[in-house]
Amino acid sequence: MSSSVNSTVDGAGTGPTADGGVRTRSGEVIVPRRPRGDLVGRIVIGAGMAFILAYCLAPFYWMVVSSLRRPSEGRSTQLIPYPLSVENYIAVFAPGNHFARSLLNSLIVAGGTTALVVALGVLGAYALARLEFRGKVMVMFLIVATSMFPVITLVVPLLKLFTAGYEWWPWNWINTYQAMILPSISFALPLAVWNLNAFFRQLPVELEQAAMVDGTTRMGAFFRVILPLATPGIFTTAIITFIAAWNEFLIALTMVNNPLMQTANVAISKFTGISGYDTPYGTKMAAGVIVTIPLVIMVLAFQRRIIGGLAAGSVK
Repeated sequence: MSSSVNSTVDGAGTGPTADGGVRTRSGEVIVPRRPRGDLVGRIVIGAGMAFILAYCLAPFYWMVVSSLRRPSEGRSTQLIPYPLSVENYIAVFAPGNHFARSLLNSLIVAGGTTALVVALGVLGAYALARLEFRGKVMVMFLIVATSMFPVITLVVPLLKLFTAGYEWWPWNWINTYQAMILPSISFALPLAVWNLNAFFRQLPVELEQAAMVDGTTRMGAFFRVILPLATPGIFTTAIITFIAAWNEFLIALTMVNNPLMQTANVAISKFTGISGYDTPYGTKMAAGVIVTIPLVIMVLAFQRRIIGGLAAGSVK
């Protein structure tokens, strides 16, 4: 094995040095030469990370650049717009677009969906993690199976249901928040239960038993002991659910035809230009930036909690 020898004595004693070498009894420092494969591997990994980062950020960069162009330059391919213009952002909030109301609708739908999914998911996941009953594996299988149905296959039955198309359902829910929230819950809840079940299973059951020995009930042990410990997992599940509900498009497009009840994603899809038939690329890009910024801020602000929650759920 080839190595380079540094005969300079920096101090007495033997053992490893700060530069990865080994100090002998005579004071010589032997530093093993790293194989060239390590350097090549680092270069390849660095290049791969740079490519993935550029691949992920390029669409968002192009959206920001396109939103800062003048409306007449919507199809320009310049990497840096000149001169910069905020006319597209002003056009987004034109009275006819009702975009401010659409943002509020998106917040209500996403917030309501997240609250209900977390509340139901916590109870369901805890029951599956702690209770023993026949068919438990089948229940978990059915929960996962329900999340595999594509949304498009359920749109027509839901539309008929919410337009009072069945005799046993006389209520018309078109142009209401519940028509958007309830279907979103049905798609987000299975994933929430599956994720939260992993967090609850990793918590020792002895914690609840000790609390019940001290005099509390099973539900008291759950709310006072288990729930606080599962906060990272609940927080992570809530963020994932909120992002999915915020980005939902097909259900909101199908269940709502009133401009004042549309979510932001649906409102953006219906932006029209000056003539009413052209596509306002700059305005759509500006609206996309406005819709994306809250999610980016939320993920950056809570990235440690998200990573910690995902890591906690993967350790038994």
